[in-house]
Amino acid sequence: MNEHNHPHSKQVINRMARIIGHAEAVKRMLEEGKECSEILIQIAAVKSALNNAGKLILQDHINHCILQAIENNDNEPLEKLNAAIDKFIK
Repeated sequence: MNEHNHPHSKQVINRMARIIGHAEAVKRMLEEGKECSEILIQIAAVKSALNNAGKLILQDHINHCILQAIENNDNEPLEKLNAAIDKFIK
């Protein structure tokens, strides 16, 4: 499998660590019986953070992998990107 090193990889990894911590905090809120509205707000924050991490990955993919595929006349990465976008946006 190809190793993917993109400009934002470290930033995405750091964001994912924060997202994991935030998701664990939401789990604790549930265990502690916190207000449902507070929990929903925190879940929305986790979803937003995940979407933003996904956007960075998508930008890196377009700017690196897709441009390289176009230069090499390779349509497979475009097909994979379309499939990934379908799943990401669901």
